[in-house]
Amino acid sequence: MTYYVKMISFIPGIILFFWTILYIAWANPQEDSSKKLKSPPDQKKSAYKIPKLPEGPLGEVILLGQKLVENTSSDPLSKNYVGNSLNCTSCHLKNGTDPRAATFIGVATAYPAWSPRENRVITLEDRILNCFMRSCNGIRPPLGSRPSVAIASYITWLSEDQKIKQNAKTSQGPFAIPKLKIKSNKIDLSLGKKLYLTKCASCHAKNGSGRNDNPPVWGNQSYNDGAGLANTPKLAAWLKVAMPLDEPTLTEEESLAIAAYVNSNPRPRFVLSDHLPPPDKIGEYNFDPSKSKK
Repeated sequence: MTYYVKMISFIPGIILFFWTILYIAWANPQEDSSKKLKSPPDQKKSAYKIPKLPEGPLGEVILLGQKLVENTSSDPLSKNYVGNSLNCTSCHLKNGTDPRAATFIGVATAYPAWSPRENRVITLEDRILNCFMRSCNGIRPPLGSRPSVAIASYITWLSEDQKIKQNAKTSQGPFAIPKLKIKSNKIDLSLGKKLYLTKCASCHAKNGSGRNDNPPVWGNQSYNDGAGLANTPKLAAWLKVAMPLDEPTLTEEESLAIAAYVNSNPRPRFVLSDHLPPPDKIGEYNFDPSKSKK
């Protein structure tokens, strides 16, 4: 009898213990680690998980954006705004999902952002449309147009679950390409040409015109001199993390020398007025009366 009395006396304590455990679990739920991205995932063993595609029209527009990023110069919806052979994915590798080479991951969290080049705060759409003028050497699509909204939707989707942190210093995302540590005032063009011919020409041709699916790196079909990559230190930093494709092995010195040689060759000159649309095409009201319920 004494034994049972002692056992019964323990029951309230046991119940209290389990209730405490349940409360702690309820008050501190475990976050899904697949939805967190504290820093850029490693290039060879990516921890980044592509978000789940939303259903309905939004998902369709995101897929359209991905398609335009991959086929910017050839897709009927975007090709009329492109003046060369480059696509968005020519610089933003793997449609912007490469974690190091101008990644789109997290980019949308930085906007609206301050842009030193435009000397004003710009939106993500502004940044995209400026690339059409500079990197694609084309005409700025209308703000709010289908290609503009689709590409912005795709980039924003790749930033899902990231913390918003608007950039007050420059129009770059949280995982922007780091600058090179070496100084750019000592550039050896002869070394750059030699390295280009041995490490780059097999894909981009000796004359820089590109080969097969590999884009041209100078000439009329490449980016103009108003593009970001026309800045030699920026191109060098990109080369360091991106080339050779899938196995970037260039040193900082090699990257800088190749970048200097590439940018020493002719390319289109950027004149802003040549790349702006007519005043009535600057923007559009994206309303589709055929699908309106009112």
